[in-house]
Amino acid sequence: MVAIRGVIVERTLAGTPLRRYDATVSTLGRIDVHCHLLPNVDDGCTSIEESIICAKRFVEAGYTHVFCTPHIWPNLEQNTNENIARWTANLQEEITRRHIPLTLLPGGEINLTPTYRNTPERDVVSYRGARKFVIFDIWADKLPPHFEPSVKWLQRMGLAVILAHPERMRAVQDDPTLADYFASIGLLLQGNLQCFGDPPHTDTRRVAELFLREDRYFCLGSDCHGPKSMDI
Repeated sequence: MVAIRGVIVERTLAGTPLRRYDATVSTLGRIDVHCHLLPNVDDGCTSIEESIICAKRFVEAGYTHVFCTPHIWPNLEQNTNENIARWTANLQEEITRRHIPLTLLPGGEINLTPTYRNTPERDVVSYRGARKFVIFDIWADKLPPHFEPSVKWLQRMGLAVILAHPERMRAVQDDPTLADYFASIGLLLQGNLQCFGDPPHTDTRRVAELFLREDRYFCLGSDCHGPKSMDI
């Protein structure tokens, strides 16, 4: 949930344009960089009330800002920069109305499919729509041929590219030294906080703890998908 290189995240991901989204918090506490808080747009929160419950839980845990990062999947064509910004603003209004001191910011979690490079540059979903940082996930037993070309394609746009929860990828679980390869191509890593609460024998926790010890992570995120997913 919290950025472990907090100064970097506070100055770049959050940045000064917070005011564009009716920010209600003037100071920075913990920042969640990966959260499926928007209701009824993917497999995350299923209602406004679930979103509100999660927002209250974030505040209780010391969070002041949350990036709303719904899935960017081929079958979720409505999840565009424009719509996500509007939905985030709408949820912010409701959270503010209920006097919950939490600032929401738009983003999106891209699924790095073989065809994603066909996406027009203007439609690539980035944090705050600012075209500075993007985050993606991929599920693979082995890194597919399109992996590096897709990362390089995003980087050529001037984007800093973040790989979500590598500890959940079978390819990484089988070969954690892939972290060296990721670093060599300039890829940043985001770990899931939930994985540190997995049973000690699980591959997710083993790799998460390894990467934390080795300072592999650029940031950590909740990957919250609703109230039940917030318990660790």
